[in-house]
Amino acid sequence: MRAKQLTDLSQLCIHTITTKPWSIEEAARNYSAEDVKGITVWRDALVNRDIKQTGKLLRDHGLKIVSLCRGGFFPNKEKEKRKLAIENNLKTIEEAADLGTQLIVLVCGADPAQSLEDSRMQIEDGIETILPQAKAAGIKLAIEPLHPMYADSRSAINTLAQANDMAEQINSPYVGVAVDVYHLWWDPFLEQEIKRCGENGHLFAFHICDWNSPTVDILLDRGLMGDGCIPINKIRSWVEATGFNGFYEVEIFSSKYWQQDQAQFLKKIIKAYKENS
Repeated sequence: MRAKQLTDLSQLCIHTITTKPWSIEEAARNYSAEDVKGITVWRDALVNRDIKQTGKLLRDHGLKIVSLCRGGFFPNKEKEKRKLAIENNLKTIEEAADLGTQLIVLVCGADPAQSLEDSRMQIEDGIETILPQAKAAGIKLAIEPLHPMYADSRSAINTLAQANDMAEQINSPYVGVAVDVYHLWWDPFLEQEIKRCGENGHLFAFHICDWNSPTVDILLDRGLMGDGCIPINKIRSWVEATGFNGFYEVEIFSSKYWQQDQAQFLKKIIKAYKENS
């Protein structure tokens, strides 16, 4: 089954990290000028800015603030560092509330000095610790499973099944998952796990880009939709079959694309979104 062709930009969201050379003001102005409707803000874009005013600026440009990236990085073998991670996540919740978004994406973290099992327990404990504050602020938390190549230090949650298991264990309408095709396209159980999180109301976000082949950098060589080998349209059909009608979020880390003219890159994003998503 193929998903419908994307003929307009009503569900297009772009992460600020995708056009990293632009300030958030430049991103807002240029996204809006091209009729992009959504923006996900990375926390680095908020440094030394009045966050409430920044949120107003984005809304004044007609942009829906889809989410704030990123919270997480809970695990650490040292108790004091786990405590600092909790404090940082509570700050992230405050920033999300000031910005005016209702979702934080969690890159959950891992510590290579301990077992993955210990890291996963600390992730669950960390989410449960910050959950009351998130709930009080009306902000949901999306667990984003990362590709196994990041299991050493970026995330001990590496499959959608693991993310679903954790969301179900925590059992809160404020905790769900973010599905990123870059991290999950290889998973033979992906279709059934997308269906599972949809049935449980846990599918909070859907991120798209492509996997270059060969990939020359595991972090900074993501492709534009159509550049690589991910069956994005097929995966989107599975997502849409759950009833998901949120934004399709373009999240591209690419030293190659960051070196290009960002206005032209934005036009490439829109073309690829329509033709290859």
